[in-house]
Amino acid sequence: GIDLKHKHLKNKNRWEPKTQDVYHRMLVKLYRFLARRTNSHFNETVLKRLCMSNINRPPISVSRISVQMRGKNEDQIAVVVGSVLNDPRLLDVPALKVCALHVSESARSRIVNAGGEVLTFDELARRRPTGANTILLRGKKNAREVVKHFGAPGIPGSHAKPYIRSKGRKFERARGRRASRGFKV
Repeated sequence: GIDLKHKHLKNKNRWEPKTQDVYHRMLVKLYRFLARRTNSHFNETVLKRLCMSNINRPPISVSRISVQMRGKNEDQIAVVVGSVLNDPRLLDVPALKVCALHVSESARSRIVNAGGEVLTFDELARRRPTGANTILLRGKKNAREVVKHFGAPGIPGSHAKPYIRSKGRKFERARGRRASRGFKV
């Protein structure tokens, strides 16, 4: 067989967060301990997500959580390694148990007023050390506006959004957009 060179192989995954926030780092310590000492994939996943960058920890809205928790029993806790934000389009919030790194003030008040509760990860570790009876959720990663610009605009079949100052009559409407001006894609 081929003798592979393992000399320069490097683990490209993060094993610690970039943030210097002491509270975030304490959570990483806590879940590193739990991932090692409990035979739980939940704790390993939470540890992995705690080390992720902001872009890989997208926010989730209260409405998405309420859809996911529909039909589940009241003991289940929705766990989000990221932010939970309010959704004004959701008229009535059900009683939810949510654990998250950060919950916006409006989302927190709506969850608590509906008879739910908001937990932190250290409280979750005390209540559910193995992650039993929890639902691990995350937001849509491609909901960022910048994702619309990925790709090459102006190529046939491409729906990439061009970076332009304004979407008016005078902006990128001539050559390549009209048959009378050279060509139309």
